[in-house]
Amino acid sequence: MSSLRRLEMPRPAQVSTGANGLPVGFAGVRVEAVVEDWVVEDRWWTGRPLRRRYLELVLADGRDVVVFRDTVEGRWFAHRA
Repeated sequence: MSSLRRLEMPRPAQVSTGANGLPVGFAGVRVEAVVEDWVVEDRWWTGRPLRRRYLELVLADGRDVVVFRDTVEGRWFAHRA
């Protein structure tokens, strides 16, 4: 049995940000902490580059979620919520 598992498809997300651009709310719930922050850049050699800033968030209701901002289009998505 393989230990690999399929990732969920990203879904558009409602994220509110503070003056520094970091999330302060996710789907109406306050963000308590940003646990991790990383950037993925790929397909830079094509006409459609992929640039995403991922953040792992801890919410006020106890959930741990991963969101990313598509820095090319400026939209937010939930990858794990």
